[in-house]
Amino acid sequence: MGTVDEVRGVALSLPRTTEHLIRDRVKFRVGRIVYLALSQDETTLGFAFPKEERDALIATDPARFFLPPVSDLRFNWVCGHLATLGGDELRDLIVDAWRMVVPKRVYTAWAR
Repeated sequence: MGTVDEVRGVALSLPRTTEHLIRDRVKFRVGRIVYLALSQDETTLGFAFPKEERDALIATDPARFFLPPVSDLRFNWVCGHLATLGGDELRDLIVDAWRMVVPKRVYTAWAR
């Protein structure tokens, strides 16, 4: 079971990440690009994810993953129920989302 503290700990350990409170939602950004966001009630997590792969992710477990609101479908984004995510899986989702928004050299240096 994932927690807000776990999300915060992983996200803030990644280079260039900053935390912001935007419209009563905790969001994590690199520069101006948001790659991770918690819902207002902190029960769901939105994260950067390739558009062409999100239907496959949702199909693997539709009880855990779902599409964002229609207005956000244009973005590389998918959502998950935080209570069903945790451990290595949650960490991997966060790192993969972050990797989408940082330069390759930043990721390469971090991965070493």
